[in-house]
Amino acid sequence: MISALDFLILAAAAFAAGGFNALAGGGSIFTFPVLIAVGLPPIMANVTNTIALCPGYVGGVLAQRRDLTGQGRRMALLLPVAAVGGVVGAWLLTQTDEGTFEALIPALVLGACLLLAIQDPVRRMLTRGSARIPLAWAIPPVILAAVYGGYFGAGLSVMYLAMIGLALDDTLTRLNGLKQAMGLVTNVTAALYFAGMAEVHWPAAGVMAVGALLGGAAGGRLASVVRPGVLRAIVIVIGVLIAAAFTLRG
Repeated sequence: MISALDFLILAAAAFAAGGFNALAGGGSIFTFPVLIAVGLPPIMANVTNTIALCPGYVGGVLAQRRDLTGQGRRMALLLPVAAVGGVVGAWLLTQTDEGTFEALIPALVLGACLLLAIQDPVRRMLTRGSARIPLAWAIPPVILAAVYGGYFGAGLSVMYLAMIGLALDDTLTRLNGLKQAMGLVTNVTAALYFAGMAEVHWPAAGVMAVGALLGGAAGGRLASVVRPGVLRAIVIVIGVLIAAAFTLRG
């Protein structure tokens, strides 16, 4: 039974997650362990977290909708791939037992931290430009990233940016807009699957969705005065500590 204080803690964690996602990414590293800390089983916590953070993806796409102009062919090819991968990842999660998933948590959190750590090098690589390959070649790595996103989700944006950057010759801003759309599709399809096929703590998801929206709005206003690299480093350190805590708990 989640208490009123627990709901306040969840709202605060979601607010922080929304702000960090707007500024640097990696916000779900905060909310997932907090859901477990207030008493939710690991898989329910992951499912609830996925649904709660959906509004943040919608906001990201709306903020960059102009950057999607002229990318209809790319979206027609890659968004269905992102959707299929999200459903497959969500299905895999529902086929995983609690003990196995809990054992995987440290590796999943550390993997998300690694993805955040390489975010800046990936961006620098994309802005320098490199040899490009046909767009269709992006499908296999994108679907793997989408499966990961449906299963766990943290760090998905960085994975998508790296994958599409291999095959698309465009500005980083436009690639980032496409990444936002792909992340939205993966998250929403996984959330829809979870809503019908998994156990969700709906009151927690609702409270967190509001907190994430407010945090995202606050983070957007601070984007011009806060250094994302510093915040990203904070998220990585916290993520490593969380992974260590889960390892010791196991």
